[in-house]
Amino acid sequence: MKLGFVTGTVTATTKDAQLVGGKLLLTDIIDATGKVLIPSTVAFDTVGAGVGDRVLVAEGSAARLASSASALPVDASIIAVVDEVALATKNAAKTKKPRK
Repeated sequence: MKLGFVTGTVTATTKDAQLVGGKLLLTDIIDATGKVLIPSTVAFDTVGAGVGDRVLVAEGSAARLASSASALPVDASIIAVVDEVALATKNAAKTKKPRK
């Protein structure tokens, strides 16, 4: 999975019949701080995401494992809307107790 940010929608009036009724969203793949790593990935929406949402994107064969995309010809699916991303600080990482 990758973290993404929805920047727009994609409209295709002529498309594979299996995609009719689905929503295609333009998604930037981002890092945890919001920096764009891969711009403009088209992903099939399986969760009702919209422009401005931070999302999780499944790619490749895993994109078709989402229940509403199981038989679709897609290689990227939005599978979750992200509520929060929490990053550990460098100081917190240094003060963690080692695992036994």
